[in-house]
Amino acid sequence: MDDIAYTKLVPTPSPTSQPHWDGLNRHTYLLQKCSDCGRIRHYPRPVCDGCYSMRYDWVAASGRGKIHSWTVTYHPFHPGWKEDLPYILATVDLEEGVRMNARLRGVEQSALKIGLPVRIDYETVKDGLTLPVLVADR
Repeated sequence: MDDIAYTKLVPTPSPTSQPHWDGLNRHTYLLQKCSDCGRIRHYPRPVCDGCYSMRYDWVAASGRGKIHSWTVTYHPFHPGWKEDLPYILATVDLEEGVRMNARLRGVEQSALKIGLPVRIDYETVKDGLTLPVLVADR
């Protein structure tokens, strides 16, 4: 990987979210699970929004879900994405009951519909940074 060639914004993991990013580098989508009430949550955060516990474990997601919504981007919000236009950003309901969003690849705009089955795939964009992408689950 050539770090110099990657011109897009990159996340800055926090101590709470670092295991999530480490999982992505291993091609595993990790979600937090409350150790007290069992609630699954995403995005990573220190406190359960169900019981307010600060205890949690990490569990691997199935990687499967269905499109809840999407947007097609025609104008870059950052110069690094200009070459990718247009691209689709999808919000997905994962089987575990949480939502995530990521770029949708390999699906024509005309085929988009709410409920379209998708799965998480992984794209290593530079050394130490793998991002989730969504692809149709056929």
